[in-house]
Amino acid sequence: MARAAMTPSAAHALADAEPTPFWLADPDRPAARPALVGDETCDLLVVGGGYSGLWTALIAKERDPEREVVLVEGAEIGWAASGRNGGFCAASLTHGLGNGLARWPNELATLEELGIRNLDAIEEAVARYDIDCAFERTGEIDIATEPHQIAELREFAEDAAKVGLDRHTFLDEDELRAQVDSPTFRAGLWDRNGVAMLNPARLAWGLKQACLGLGVRIYERTPATGLASDGTGMAVRTPYGRVFARHVALGTNAFPSLVKRVRPYIVPVYDHALMTEPLSDEQLAAIGWKNRQGLSDSNNHFHYFRITADNRILWGGYDIVYRYGGGVRAEYDHHPATYEKLARHFFRCFPQLEGLRFTHTWGGAIDTCSRFSAFFGTAHAGRVAYATGYTGLGVGATRFGAEVMLDLLSGERTERTELEMVRSKPLPFPPEPLRWAGIGITQWSMTQADTRGGRRNLWLKAMDKVGLGFDS
Repeated sequence: MARAAMTPSAAHALADAEPTPFWLADPDRPAARPALVGDETCDLLVVGGGYSGLWTALIAKERDPEREVVLVEGAEIGWAASGRNGGFCAASLTHGLGNGLARWPNELATLEELGIRNLDAIEEAVARYDIDCAFERTGEIDIATEPHQIAELREFAEDAAKVGLDRHTFLDEDELRAQVDSPTFRAGLWDRNGVAMLNPARLAWGLKQACLGLGVRIYERTPATGLASDGTGMAVRTPYGRVFARHVALGTNAFPSLVKRVRPYIVPVYDHALMTEPLSDEQLAAIGWKNRQGLSDSNNHFHYFRITADNRILWGGYDIVYRYGGGVRAEYDHHPATYEKLARHFFRCFPQLEGLRFTHTWGGAIDTCSRFSAFFGTAHAGRVAYATGYTGLGVGATRFGAEVMLDLLSGERTERTELEMVRSKPLPFPPEPLRWAGIGITQWSMTQADTRGGRRNLWLKAMDKVGLGFDS
């Protein structure tokens, strides 16, 4: 298929955009803490300074203030996915109700309850530690842009009611466009309480400050390069030193795990986003959006979009970019072809914003797994725990994963550790070149489904049947 030409409005809108994550360009970005030099000892070592590691360190100190906790981060706190995402903080632990119903129907009600409790706990922590991250519990609207998706949203609402969820409201076209106005919108399903919008980088930086306030020792620019048993504990190598710890929690997600047997379960894929300049009062009036919900459409290749505290629009998603071999590299962060596509789609959705410009373009790696939601485990006789595979929905779910890791390291049987979701693993991805070929065929098939009324071809049906999938 020939590549669609750039429209003049899309090309003009991208002309001055900075190729850097908007959230990380904040002038109040905190300075990095010094790297580890020499040896450290502690009760718990946390590897990774994104949400997964930060929540683990924070909750560990909340559970036991006397516990010595060290956190090492290879670059700077929040610089990877935690500072690049759209800022959708969802209650769902299963990457949405549909995925949860398909995989854990018998415990979905429990998972949904735990998810809401987890989101409540995040909101409470933001208030307790005075984290300035523009937290707004606005909910999210899933949007039908094609006729077949209207029935799918109604069915979703019925499924939610069957498991006791009463927070979803179906919106017909007029009701939806009274919330946010786009000529492409046909219907919507508003989850009124299960999603919050926030500034993701400021959440990470706020968690960092909270950890420091509780006595966590944080070392940035300190990549963990090796993991080995050391007597009754563990030893982790870094470029200029070592950390000896009784327990280790791994929060490295899209990056290669220090537990090598975990690596086949994770594929890093790249997601990209645009940020507009602030909207004028007239532009805001043209689209409505007074309730500031997060939005996403219902396609397989979907867009997610939200309005920021200073009335910019973040517009991301659609393409899922996988590179052969699955590496995580800085040069993969940018994909101009995707930026062009996203800009075209933006003005198709909001033609009334013609003339608006984009100020930032960026991308980053997502730790996807074949079941689209996190999985958990231990290694080295229970002294090491990991949680990974959040597949783009980790802003909220990483806090739950932190609780699971700490439960596993303590050896306790809890409501969380008894879950089938926690006790089971996804299917691993095949090795290259089968992985690359399979992802390519799946991408093509998803595009075909979007253009053919949602009908899934034999390939997608086979992937569904064996539990292998691909999503962002």
